[in-house]
Amino acid sequence: MSEFLTGLMRLRRGPWEMVATILIALGVFMLMQPFVLWAFTYSFIVTLIGTVMFIIVSHFPE
Repeated sequence: MSEFLTGLMRLRRGPWEMVATILIALGVFMLMQPFVLWAFTYSFIVTLIGTVMFIIVSHFPE
């Protein structure tokens, strides 16, 4: 866990790509669930933030 946090603080690609991937997956899950309206409402923006974040952090150093 401390290695993950160190990677986040030092702007390394691996941990930030994991965060972006989790955001994308969370956004897709929020889009597909039929019960909570606020989650469905914000699903597109969460997926969009995760996608843009993944594109940006893919340029970070290993």
